Amino acid sequence: MKKVYKLRDLDCANCAAKMEASIKKIPGVTNASVNFMMQKLTIESDTEDFDTLLKEVEKVIAKVEPDCEIIKK
Repeated sequence: MKKVYKLRDLDCANCAAKMEASIKKIPGVTNASVNFMMQKLTIESDTEDFDTLLKEVEKVIAKVEPDCEIIKK
């Protein structure tokens, strides 16, 4: 399953790279991409419980960039 989210207040490309690397290490994530220019997060996962996975992703994002948030539709 693949989901795409918009990010708000992602301030630098280096932070985006750190987020991407950390998100890829979360159990259940098969691939992740953080695009700084588009302010976009793409997550691929083999799990059906995306809500729990997204909570872990939000923790990672908060550690790297406290002001950045995921915009959920």
